[in-house]
Amino acid sequence: MMLRALDLFSGAGGATRGLQQAGYHVTGVDIRPQPHYIGDASCQGDAFDWLARDLSAFDLIWASPKCQGHSVLTPARFKANHEIQLPRVLDMLRAQPIPYIVENVEGTQVYMRNPIMLCGSMFGLEVWRHRWFELGNTDAFFLLPPCNHSEPPVLVSGRGMRRVNGVRWSGSRMPEMKAAMDIDWMIRDELRDAIPPAYAYFLAEQIQQALCQRSAA
Repeated sequence: MMLRALDLFSGAGGATRGLQQAGYHVTGVDIRPQPHYIGDASCQGDAFDWLARDLSAFDLIWASPKCQGHSVLTPARFKANHEIQLPRVLDMLRAQPIPYIVENVEGTQVYMRNPIMLCGSMFGLEVWRHRWFELGNTDAFFLLPPCNHSEPPVLVSGRGMRRVNGVRWSGSRMPEMKAAMDIDWMIRDELRDAIPPAYAYFLAEQIQQALCQRSAA
């Protein structure tokens, strides 16, 4: 039987691709049109409306609520312009029985229960892109691969000229960014908001293994 996943706040589908690689049929939901979305089905709509529905048709729910209000890359004077969605998303997902994964940026782990961090270097990627995750309604238990910062990463986030390690830097070229993220279908702004598919694949695989072990017990 085909496993089904719901990807809320899907963007163009960085997490979706990883869920597909783990064997899921993925439905993506985003408030904005996503012409490059890579999933099996998509819906333009409000993720909170979906969270209020009966979601028992899905085997896994993924959610990546807006991060700009938390991100260190958002200038302090602009943070108030961005809705804080994460606490509400967590409350709604914790109140339902389906396994879920919630993803967000550095600093949001204070809202999460037993959060874990993933880095691109754990998967041999040339990005660091630290992201934090809460896994709920699952007894998955696993060891994380090591994080390796011995080599400088390809930088994906941010706009305009910045200073990195004392050097003025105007951004990586798109081919470098796509290769580093293992994403080849997105445009620049979509890529900056995405996570590497390897993150979603890894976590979805851990949840599947936990479910298999429970069924065999």
